[in-house]
Amino acid sequence: MASLNKVMLIGNLTRDPEVRYTPKGTAVCDIGLAVNRRFVNEATGERQEEVTYLDVVLWGKQAELAGQYLHKGRSLFIEGRLQMDTWEDKATGQKRNKIKIVCENMQFIGGTGGGGGGGGQHADDGDGGYSAPPQQARRPAGGGGGYQQRQAPAQRPPQRPAPQQNDDFGEGPITDGLDGDDIPF
Repeated sequence: MASLNKVMLIGNLTRDPEVRYTPKGTAVCDIGLAVNRRFVNEATGERQEEVTYLDVVLWGKQAELAGQYLHKGRSLFIEGRLQMDTWEDKATGQKRNKIKIVCENMQFIGGTGGGGGGGGQHADDGDGGYSAPPQQARRPAGGGGGYQQRQAPAQRPPQRPAPQQNDDFGEGPITDGLDGDDIPF
């Protein structure tokens, strides 16, 4: 039977990134990620929130970028896989295990978060966190360097407003008018 080891998470950094390098010079970065789950307690009907704290490891260029641009409180999308770390506790001699996330893809989301810092690019401007330099800065001095410049469109297509953040825990058009007992699951 086939198997799948894939994790996609959105959360906030719980600490500043810790970057180190292997003896061969590969960057490794450890971060902590807090992921929230909101739900309605069936017994009390109250809205509740549960937080899960996860350790994430990034390698190579992503590790360097995380160390350079991320800080505690920053929102982040992580795509990766689960990995079991096993070691022997030196103090007790017991075998220890810990599951961590190995990041395969990372995307900055939201603003800079956490209140610190200033300036910089925000990923919520629709370009995934990386923006191209201004058009004039990309043109080499002395003309097009033998390449023709592509003509810019006359006008930009209209942009839709950003969807409203909704904290109604799944209530909306699909569940309007339904009693909780009417839902089969």
